[in-house]
Amino acid sequence: MVTPMIQAWVFVQNWLANVGRDESGQGLTEYALIIALVAILVIGAILLMTGSLKGVFGHVTTCLNNASSGTSTSC
Repeated sequence: MVTPMIQAWVFVQNWLANVGRDESGQGLTEYALIIALVAILVIGAILLMTGSLKGVFGHVTTCLNNASSGTSTSC
């Protein structure tokens, strides 16, 4: 008589034996890892450029404010 516990044990053993051989989702996993890496690099680049972007936008804001108020500056 085969008990449910033995059936479960055999199922888990067979599943574990086949886990390393199944490559059906490998391509999708590789693309997901590439997308994650690109996202991390983009976020890192944005964080590194935050200071310089603030400076550029601050300069543009100053020039626009000066232009609207009539103050002459070299922008």
